[in-house]
Amino acid sequence: MTPDFIAAELENCFSDSDLFEQVDELNGEVYRQIDDRRTFRVLLENRPYFVKVHHGVGWREIFKNLMQGRAPVLGAKNEWLAIERLHAWGVPTMTASLYCERGVNPSARRSAIMTESLEPTISLEDYKADDAVQKRKILEEVARISGLMHRAGVNHRDFYLCHFLMRTDKTTVIELHVIDLHRAQVRDRVPRRWQVKDLGGLLFSAFDKKLTRRDLLRFIKVYSKQDLRDALSDKSLWRQVVNRAKKLYLQDHDKLPDEITELLTNIGDES
Repeated sequence: MTPDFIAAELENCFSDSDLFEQVDELNGEVYRQIDDRRTFRVLLENRPYFVKVHHGVGWREIFKNLMQGRAPVLGAKNEWLAIERLHAWGVPTMTASLYCERGVNPSARRSAIMTESLEPTISLEDYKADDAVQKRKILEEVARISGLMHRAGVNHRDFYLCHFLMRTDKTTVIELHVIDLHRAQVRDRVPRRWQVKDLGGLLFSAFDKKLTRRDLLRFIKVYSKQDLRDALSDKSLWRQVVNRAKKLYLQDHDKLPDEITELLTNIGDES
């Protein structure tokens, strides 16, 4: 079991009694609440934090995920470990201020994580770039973060533009943070399957951002940290990424728009 962790600035907010029970009793503005997880914002010591409290998922949920070939999310530990790994690699993400876990039985394990609130920010899903230069800088930073995250051995599993937050109080630099890591996986190396899932989801979520072919090639170059010819030498990877993005779009639509079809044509075949 991972030991409790409390950042120094929060030590006066909790007593020596059970830490999980104290966190579970906190109340704030609720952002998400489902059967086994509650996410809310609180003010402690006049500073804003986001709290995720996980209760046991139950054996039924565990077996359902295993039967579908997916690793079940048992609590906040995934997010805690992913944040630690990303910080070690210099990937801009959340800062964890508290973590606690209770129980041995995986179906009934309870846990909580508290992170510093990133404010003021806007998600890239909602943001519209002011001009072509800013759009390019944002794209390059998304590509840089994506590549560094995968080289760090972390795959996100919900890797969409909505999970990038951009600071809105920065006037001279683009500052992005990748968030919502509760399903993330941490390994020595990200398997191809999960690399494709992340990148395909990210591409799909950017379909309405008026991307150009040059934008996609720039992303591939920055993500790969190679010149474009070498970056495109792994044609299979980029074909799979494109196919994954198409598949996600076609889950809710009858066909791809002509401009998206044209944009994606031959990506992975260029060299």
